[in-house]
Amino acid sequence: MAIKRLFVANRGEIAVRILRTAKALGIETVLGVSAADRDSMGAQMATRAVVLGPAPSAKSYLDVNLVVHAAKATGCDALHPGYGFLSEKPILSKMCAEEGIIFVGPRAETIESLGDKLGGRAMARAAGVQTVPGTDHIATLQDAKAAARELGYPVVMKASAGGGGRGMFKAIDEAALDASFDRASREALAAFGDSRLYMERFVERARHVEVQIVGDGEGKVIHFGERDCTVQRRYQKLIEEAPASAVPADTRRRLHEAAVRLTSHARYRNAGTVEFLYDVDRDDFYFIEVNSRIQVEHPVTEETTGLDLIALQLRVAAGEGLGLEQHDVRVAGHAIEIRVNAEDPARDYAPSPGRITEWSAPTGPGVRLDTHACAGYLVPPFYDSMIGKLIVSGADRAQALDRLKAAIDSFRLTGPKTTLPLAAFIVSHPDFRDNRITTRWLEDLGPFESARSSAHGAH
Repeated sequence: MAIKRLFVANRGEIAVRILRTAKALGIETVLGVSAADRDSMGAQMATRAVVLGPAPSAKSYLDVNLVVHAAKATGCDALHPGYGFLSEKPILSKMCAEEGIIFVGPRAETIESLGDKLGGRAMARAAGVQTVPGTDHIATLQDAKAAARELGYPVVMKASAGGGGRGMFKAIDEAALDASFDRASREALAAFGDSRLYMERFVERARHVEVQIVGDGEGKVIHFGERDCTVQRRYQKLIEEAPASAVPADTRRRLHEAAVRLTSHARYRNAGTVEFLYDVDRDDFYFIEVNSRIQVEHPVTEETTGLDLIALQLRVAAGEGLGLEQHDVRVAGHAIEIRVNAEDPARDYAPSPGRITEWSAPTGPGVRLDTHACAGYLVPPFYDSMIGKLIVSGADRAQALDRLKAAIDSFRLTGPKTTLPLAAFIVSHPDFRDNRITTRWLEDLGPFESARSSAHGAH
């Protein structure tokens, strides 16, 4: 059944991204917006825009009843949740099914089973995919101390319902565990309404590698290569690239096989990402989690495969199958994405909302910019600070890096403080250019201004 009218339940650059593909496919679109986004680029692009509620996301983008009612009231036969907001809430998938609306994503039970980190670990083990050595649910500090002694320090406490680095704390010894256990539990409860924790051994030299998959819901899954998301700050990704060229080719092949095996076992439907921790010293990898949605960093996969992942999502959701075999997916070249956030790295990444007074985007071979911003746009204080993603591709990593540095240098953006200076610093750093980084690399350099000064002084 072809999708005729699509409700886009999101905002910002991902809403614009979905609307563009839907328009190219001849699908009518309705965008649900908050009062703060009524004049946004997405609202102007959509066939129709409807105001869900006031600016705060709890009263608009996060109100599942409002969202589903708006989709039904506007005659939409499908709903795309994008990422963030309600995208990984089983209730949205369930309510869409009850109302006869196609949900562009996994089944509710799949989201529920994989969204819980402990459930995801259990499913990985059932599929024969190894996880980071760790525990199941830890209820008390005494249990945590016993588990840590068995695993060996350092360890990481994680929220079972967590994501985005929240409810996650490293402990290097028992004293640190004493200090972090209650804090992790409280943060998990505040962020996710679920205080359950589990523990994993901390991998000293790790890279974060993820595999993009799309499944038909009947057990057939295809992978689209892997991405390296190692540059992070407080477990939040800052730069992503494809392929993960620092990982040996045979290990990458095994990563693909593990991701497909796990999601086939789960009879996964639609797009998803299987995330792994790569242990540099052991040349081995461990399953972390499945993100049951389209990812922020999906463009680097599109640039290296030449495929439109949003179009594939819509095709699968409409019941048309994958339309591809694994041998049809060919990865070529290299692509790197930086996130452009309205934040001030020199002030501990404080949010920097405000009006963009100058906007001159970079152009040139291999340059792509996914954004909802432009000159005159008022970056609101209510939502995630990302205002765009700069994606640059080349024949190989060296060419992609050179093009990326040139693109960053030519990007004219004034008004809010942004992370563009941070991105320029990272992509010029010898460690990054030589691919000698780990998930702790950026934080080990210290505060941004100090790190930048030290780096400049070393040349």
